[in-house]
Amino acid sequence: MAAWRGPVRWGIVIPGTVLCLIFLALGVWQVQRLEWKRDLIARTQAAVTAAPVAAPSPQAVAGDDTFEYRRVMLSGRYLQAPDTLVRAVTALGAGYWVMTPFRTDQGWTLLVNRGFVAADGTDDYAPASTVPDQVLTGLMRASQEGGAFLRDNDPQEGRWFSRDTQVIGAAVGLDPVAPWFLDLDRGPGQGAPIGGLTVVSFPNSHLSYALTWFAMAAGLAFLLVFIHRPHGR
Repeated sequence: MAAWRGPVRWGIVIPGTVLCLIFLALGVWQVQRLEWKRDLIARTQAAVTAAPVAAPSPQAVAGDDTFEYRRVMLSGRYLQAPDTLVRAVTALGAGYWVMTPFRTDQGWTLLVNRGFVAADGTDDYAPASTVPDQVLTGLMRASQEGGAFLRDNDPQEGRWFSRDTQVIGAAVGLDPVAPWFLDLDRGPGQGAPIGGLTVVSFPNSHLSYALTWFAMAAGLAFLLVFIHRPHGR
């Protein structure tokens, strides 16, 4: 038994030590993710509660991944183009987001999410006014390419599951449009479509994940020390 105890013991200790180091690395990574998530939450909360600023042009946000949820204002007019209804589930139930093209006074076009309509109310909501010099305020949102989980957008059939600005813009003949859309604020006494339903929530479980990885590393380290103890002790 003594002849094979040493090789077998080292055959367990060496890969076990590697695995323990991997657990420690994963724990450190989760701590780094925790700091990143806390910074993201603080930055987003500051953005959504700040006074609106002038909306940046499409070129100004190229390569910028921090613009989302920035509160902005812009002026211009809605275009006489068809609305695009995108499937949505909100606190008010299932229905659609109403996406309407808007031309700014600076000459560029974006899609505005005017708000939510119930699934049975798609034929009975207020049309967008096309009078000029309208001023809109809301939150910048990044384009949502592709579709939803297991559901792809189908422009030919008019089935939309995500607010993909470029594809929607092309489908209504407005290529190009800004790579972001505006989640419109809710106006006083506003009926459907109902704005201001943006959910700003970021789950933050990185601390529990980090503690789990560190606990696994500690438990494995204890087991390895137990295995590697001198024979007879």
